[in-house]
Amino acid sequence: MSENEYWFCLTHHTVEGHDGCKNADRLGPYASSAEASRALEKVAERNEEWDNDPKWNDDGPGSGDGLTDGTPDS
Repeated sequence: MSENEYWFCLTHHTVEGHDGCKNADRLGPYASSAEASRALEKVAERNEEWDNDPKWNDDGPGSGDGLTDGTPDS
């Protein structure tokens, strides 16, 4: 672990160094404080990309539930 790593604390909404809150409450590590400060923006950007990715779109037939016509796949 490097001293030059930063995390974004989900509890306090602040950037933290190594000695911050527990890892379960943080996003990271990031290489810079500026990058860590954008953690929630990055999460939102990635979620938007994934929500609109046709390979991961589960809102229709073949959505992975095994029921494309109302009956289980055999």
